[in-house]
Amino acid sequence: MPLIRDLLARFRQTVTAYAGDDALMQAGVSAAAKVIVADGEVAGDELETALAGVLASPILEKGYDVLMLDEALHEAIGRAGTRAGRAENLRRVAAIAGRPMDQRAGVFRVAADVADHDGIAAIERAALSEIAAALLVDADALREAAAQPKRSRMAV
Repeated sequence: MPLIRDLLARFRQTVTAYAGDDALMQAGVSAAAKVIVADGEVAGDELETALAGVLASPILEKGYDVLMLDEALHEAIGRAGTRAGRAENLRRVAAIAGRPMDQRAGVFRVAADVADHDGIAAIERAALSEIAAALLVDADALREAAAQPKRSRMAV
């Protein structure tokens, strides 16, 4: 039975990828926008990192092109200009809290990569904490896992 369940899950993921997963895309750009505007300035490097991170998702790369993601990211940044817009962005992040851990962790990592351009400032760390809480993930554990060098698969 686990084999059939795994096969069905992969089939659903493939169908979702080609149809476009709007909730996952919105969570990714909204989390990135929260960090981008946290320090009060929008840097071009942060935008590029956000787009590259969102496109790294195998689900999103098939359903969205760079222009679509760029537009969604700029809309999320525009929303972040108001308190209500920031709450809406966080709601879009929280919308995937019931998803598999790899999707939630992926969204968090995009935001963390954006925050880490010049080192993570205190205000960005606070934004990451809010994002982690919305995604129901452990921010510290994810940051530690990302910082550890990957072991070679060949190593015994």
